[in-house]
Amino acid sequence: QVQLVESGGGLVQAGGSLRLSCAASGGAVSSYAMGWCRQAPGKEREFVASISRIGLDTFYVDSLNGRFTISRDNAKNTVFLQMNSLKPEDTAVYYCAAGNSGTAWYTPTATYEYDYWGQGTQVTVSS
Repeated sequence: QVQLVESGGGLVQAGGSLRLSCAASGGAVSSYAMGWCRQAPGKEREFVASISRIGLDTFYVDSLNGRFTISRDNAKNTVFLQMNSLKPEDTAVYYCAAGNSGTAWYTPTATYEYDYWGQGTQVTVSS
């Protein structure tokens, strides 16, 4: 069973950038479609971005308008989320997740499609 550990969260001013990392152990991240989801206070966890096993396919929630980029380095067993032009509404706990179903091109877009989760990293964007 793969274990996921997120890092890179923190406090940033609106318009700033952060790069989240998700390090996997106990399994090869190349075996999974990977994704990032977030949960703001008082809200349900929502999908943010996903990347296929082979890394050629990505999918993002529409509201991001191109501000975030998901990537993976299978050699380092790590997945990243580059977040630019951050807004206060991006404030949330960000979770890394792994899904082991679907094809090599599969990009899960719903939280229930993921099988393994990290503990989350807090991102706070001040106005």
